[in-house]
Amino acid sequence: MEDKNINVNAEAASAELEEVRFFAGKVAKIKSELAKDVVGQTDVIENVIIAIVAGGNVLLEGVPGVGKTRLVRSLGKVLSLPFSRIQFTPDLMPSDVTGTNVVEKDENGRLNTKFRPGPIFANLVLADEINRATPKTQSAMLEVMQEHKVTVNNVTYRIKEPFFVLATENPIEQDGTYPLPEAQMDRFMFKLIVGFPGVEELAGIVKMTQITMKETASAVVNGADILAMRELASKVPIVDDILDYTVRLVSNTHPELETSAPSAKKYLKYGASPRAAQALVTAAKVRALMEGRFNVSYEDIDALATSVLRHRIKLNFSAVNDKLTTDAVIGQIIKETKKVR
Repeated sequence: MEDKNINVNAEAASAELEEVRFFAGKVAKIKSELAKDVVGQTDVIENVIIAIVAGGNVLLEGVPGVGKTRLVRSLGKVLSLPFSRIQFTPDLMPSDVTGTNVVEKDENGRLNTKFRPGPIFANLVLADEINRATPKTQSAMLEVMQEHKVTVNNVTYRIKEPFFVLATENPIEQDGTYPLPEAQMDRFMFKLIVGFPGVEELAGIVKMTQITMKETASAVVNGADILAMRELASKVPIVDDILDYTVRLVSNTHPELETSAPSAKKYLKYGASPRAAQALVTAAKVRALMEGRFNVSYEDIDALATSVLRHRIKLNFSAVNDKLTTDAVIGQIIKETKKVR
């Protein structure tokens, strides 16, 4: 009986190892193809891949020209998914995003109402410069980003899976931008900062674009592959101690709680929502597989915490007065949470 149990355990371990190799191989192919079009930004690329496999939306922030749009366009090619681009402007209306009902004549001359889908009906949607649209148009994104469906005139239309919104925004200090509503920000799994490239990376970008301005990446995965990878990631276990640490980390961002971190009480107006804890666990499972493990570690949670939390918390005047950034406060909260781990 003991030998039989050993054989079963060995077979299970072998199957897990094979699944991890399958996952890592797909991710390696995606990274290799993206490197043909995007120079540097390795952390940004890795987090975008994590979010896509996990089924989350991503907000990319950076000044114009650092490659945000190019990254998303190249990703559309690599994933071989129906792709659409919405250029957000102040005059963009909600119906320009979701679609609208139009009146058409049939072959008998009778008038019929028909729904004409908007650009949101794609698997991969690039919401370019999303913070240049008014709050009225921003509200059109809420339902589809969370529930993957659109309701027009009391009729609900489902979006085909997999579905992702990858949005870009310019820093809010620039003219002609609108702050994104908190409810919409909460629907992004990650907010990633796309920094200005270093000297060597900038030289590489110039050389690449001198050859061609078009994306040269090839399709290496498809929608079915992404859904299979997501299903595998959902099976990755997380032990109770790490789950407890994750929940406490998110709770520690709430200054109104007695048990919150000292830094939160001192520097934050409000903390992250329950979606932050959900996003951390889901993304950590994907990262674990990318690292070649079939279990979530504390390192996975700590590595993803800043990207998950930075757009879900709000600094108060004390933080501004002490010249602290959101990322710096998150770093302090992580340290304070670790002390009681």
